[in-house]
This record gives sequence, structure tokens and C-alpha cells, in this order.
Amino acid sequence: MDFEDVSLTALRVFRAVAEHGTFTAAAAALGYTQSAVSRQMATIERAAGTQLLQRRREGVRLTAAGRTVLRHATVVLDEIEATARELSGLPAAAGTVRLGWIPSAGAALLPRALTELSHTDPGLRVVSREGTTPVLVRALRAGSLDLVLLGSAPPFRPPDTETPPLVVETLTERALRLAVPATHPLARGDFVDVADLRGQRWIAGPSSGEDRLMGVWPGLDERPEIAHTARDWCAKLHLVAAGSGLTTVPAALAPAAPEGVRILPVRGGPQEQRRLLLASLARSPTQSVNRVAAALRAAALAVT
Repeated sequence: MDFEDVSLTALRVFRAVAEHGTFTAAAAALGYTQSAVSRQMATIERAAGTQLLQRRREGVRLTAAGRTVLRHATVVLDEIEATARELSGLPAAAGTVRLGWIPSAGAALLPRALTELSHTDPGLRVVSREGTTPVLVRALRAGSLDLVLLGSAPPFRPPDTETPPLVVETLTERALRLAVPATHPLARGDFVDVADLRGQRWIAGPSSGEDRLMGVWPGLDERPEIAHTARDWCAKLHLVAAGSGLTTVPAALAPAAPEGVRILPVRGGPQEQRRLLLASLARSPTQSVNRVAAALRAAALAVT
């Protein structure tokens, strides 16, 4: 093995590939061509003298050697970033926590937690970004995030099968809800019977190979009619308010529902539970990370 000639660019490319899961996505994130990413990966694998990635149809997966190299590459890149900040006169990043969150957590839980932190820890800096559960897990593994808020549906498997396992705790477990136009016949009661969902028009999230976005009630015994497709939760709920269809929502989104929308439980059929998870790497967290985690726990309890 000879890492003396491995550039910082190659290390950054390797971390981006590990985080984004494909050469194409890593290239887009870095502003490189896919061939440039491939060349940098070839360089670092030659230096390692072994395969760092398993190439698969759906993307790449780190080998055991790849996980080792990523762990050390993350330390190097973080040290370089800290040096650059110090030389530029910027404050140290020790009080900065990098947080990732699924879209549904951004409507009520995250703003509540950040508001509380602004009062209790005004010197603490939280930098956050939205993503799907698979993307956030990869970013956590790659060292680009310190904490992530993830979604989980039955049978509630671990977020990934990599080792070591992530440190995961359940913040909430609540039943999936249904967003219904206030003028819709189904909005007249305090709940919706699952049998009454047949023949309805739905507002669904775009399908993805690695993440199932909610929209249609699970387990319907018919091919659903998708009237509208939208990724953004705000857009979905406003389409519901306009009478354009129904959509499923996690319970945490109920406070964010606009006027003209009723958020109702569904009865009949299997229980459709959803968990909100808080995950981190299996290592000793900093005090800053612990304070952010505590604020997220408190916010999860407060958001109904």
C-alpha cells in the first residue's frame, strides 16, 4: 500500500461516492464528470492495493477495506477543513453539529428543536440538510453528518446492514394518518374506514429505487389512481386542500396541515405504524451532539 501520492481530491471523491452511492450522483454533487470520478477512484484503489467498492447494478457498496479507508479519510478531511477555518479566522467547528433529516421532520419537529436550542445554547451552531433515509444513512457513514433523523416502516429493520451497527433510538412510533380535503365526504367523521379508500384519487410521491415515498395508503386491494405526483410535503397538502385527492402523512405533519385539510386516523386492516429514529455512529458523541440530540428528543415528545 502506498498512500503518499493520494491527493485530497481523491479522498474527497471517495467520500462523495460512499455518501451518494453511485459515481453519477457523486459527480453531480462535486461538479465533476463521471469519468473524472472514475479516475480518482482508480487512483485511490491502486494506492490501497485492494478493492474499496463493490460495483452493483443499483450502485456501490464499501468493502471492509473501503470502510477502513473511509474512516481515516474522514479524519484527514476534517482536519484539513479545521485548519482552513482557523487560517481564515473563522470560528472552530467544535460547536457545530451537522444534522440530516427526512422531509416530514422538517415541518414541526426540527423548527421546534432549533428554537429551543437558540434559547438554551445560543453559541451552538446546527447545520442541517434534508434527504431520504438511505441517503442520510450513507452520509452518516461517510462522516458528512453527525446525527440523522430517519423514518422506518414495518418490519422495522435496521437502517442498513453495514458494520458496526449504527446507534439508533426510536423518538416516536405513531400510526400513519390520512390527509383529506375538508369538503370531502370522508372528512365528516373522526376517522376513515379503510374500506372507504377504494376508488379514491391519490397524491403520491415519485417512486424511487431506494426510498418509498408515502402517498397511497399501503395494502390497498386495487391499483390506485394517482392524480398528482409531488415530492414536497407542502405541495401535497395544498393539493389536498384544493380537493385534488388524498395523501398519507406521518402524524408529526398534522400541525403543519393548511386550512382546508383534515388529518384523520384510518381504521380497519393492519396497523400502519411509522417510527421516527435518531441515529449516529457508534462512537462517543461530543457535548454539542448530545445537546442537539436532547433537543430533538424533547421536540419529538412535544409534537403530536
